[in-house]
Amino acid sequence: MGLFQRAHDIVAAKANKALDAAENPNEMLDYSYEQMLDHITQVRRALVDITASKKRLELQEQQLQQSVDHLNDQAKTALAQNREDLAREALSRKAAAQQQIDELEPQREQLNEEEQKMEQALSTLQQRVNDFRSKKEVMKAQYTAASAMTSVNEEAAGISKSLGDSGAALQRAQDKIAIMQSRAAATDELLQSGVLEDVGGDTDDIQHELDQAGANAQVDKELAALKAQIASAPATPELPAGS
Repeated sequence: MGLFQRAHDIVAAKANKALDAAENPNEMLDYSYEQMLDHITQVRRALVDITASKKRLELQEQQLQQSVDHLNDQAKTALAQNREDLAREALSRKAAAQQQIDELEPQREQLNEEEQKMEQALSTLQQRVNDFRSKKEVMKAQYTAASAMTSVNEEAAGISKSLGDSGAALQRAQDKIAIMQSRAAATDELLQSGVLEDVGGDTDDIQHELDQAGANAQVDKELAALKAQIASAPATPELPAGS
């Protein structure tokens, strides 16, 4: 196989594959049906031509047969008038006309056979067209149903994917909310425990003074208790000088 032939085969294969992918079965069936109807039209035209040829041949035979009969009568009339020479000429022409009839007979029989074959072919082709038309409509309905089901399935698959994406987004949102809620709870707990100071400026000056006064009172209380302990303790004797 030559290089160019191989390249041609590859291109043809790819072209056929592209046509198969783009071919609509409904259009293909309708096109095939139209072609079959065209074939029927061609067969009918051929049948009409054959029938017309046979009719012309039959008409020619009828005319020749009339000539044969007429020449035979002329021969009889010539003999009755003692014109043997005219009778001979009439009979000679009659023989020529009869020869033409005999030559036309095989042609007429051949046309009869062709006509019968063409009629049989037309009947067979018509039956095939009728069968194809019924099957075509069924196949077109099947293709339409299959296309609709495919579209529904593809749409359903798209909806399922969309729901899956929505579910994932919802889960991510829930996770973020949970994290934020945990952070808020932890921050509130730390603020309540005093580990973190509220820098929002919500604590007023009075509350600060009250807290400070409480702290000062506790210090004064502890100082008074310490003084009382010192006052009640016995005096420490002084040591003699020079000991």
